[in-house]
Amino acid sequence: MRASLIQIAVNPDEPVNHRRARVASLVVGEASGTNPADLVVLPELWPVGAFAFTRFADEAEPLEGPTHEVMSRAAAEAGVWLHAGSFVERAEDGTLYNTSLVFDPRGERVATYRKIHRFGFDQGEAVLMGAGEDLVTVPLPDTTLGLATCYDLRFPELFRGLVDAGAQTLVIPAGWPARRRAHWTLLAQARAVENQAYVLAVGTAGTHADVPQAGHTLAVDPWGEILGEAGADEEILRIEFDPAKVDKTRDQFPALKDRRLGVERPGVKSAETTNGAG
Repeated sequence: MRASLIQIAVNPDEPVNHRRARVASLVVGEASGTNPADLVVLPELWPVGAFAFTRFADEAEPLEGPTHEVMSRAAAEAGVWLHAGSFVERAEDGTLYNTSLVFDPRGERVATYRKIHRFGFDQGEAVLMGAGEDLVTVPLPDTTLGLATCYDLRFPELFRGLVDAGAQTLVIPAGWPARRRAHWTLLAQARAVENQAYVLAVGTAGTHADVPQAGHTLAVDPWGEILGEAGADEEILRIEFDPAKVDKTRDQFPALKDRRLGVERPGVKSAETTNGAG
């Protein structure tokens, strides 16, 4: 399977409409050549910038707004599965969400994921946006995607839930700050190893609201080996991976079968009974 991970540079001086058109052309371009992509992935909040909090309200769109329209058309023209990164969605009740969209090769939206864990520690995204509630997986012909976004990467229980729902390839668009780049790489590899799944972690380049971005988009296999890694600037990381390796890895090293916590097991007693209460 071939994937193109497009690490977009978010320049605050570039009009959003221009960036949408430019990104759409990059998506379509990945369908050309002798080895066209099967899957294209974009980063988090590339229309506005992940740290451009003061612009969120002004740049918010309805679910089927301009970003949806342009990305749907690009997926159809390219004939690829497109994870269109995320954008600022304004729901019908006015709540803002950090929302990801996935389109099939006909340009039909097949999945919507609202980011569950909001970054900011009572500032920025954490107070400006609502929290998503649903785990989302997307079955493709050769693999099942599990969706997460940026700060979600720090919460392993989310990914274990995605794996329990059938995910084999974990897709994580992000706007990760450069000062914590070491965590980005470490956590992406950890999520791959502990879930015996591929991880496609796609970052942004440039600077958002004076916050330099880490870039360094990377793809990790189920053993934690890095298959490819981008640099710090705008770049397209193209990789090939074998979806069958997930099942082979889980068969060869069946650690997931040895789970004791967070799974339904017969005979589990409550803390009250165990402690002899009553």
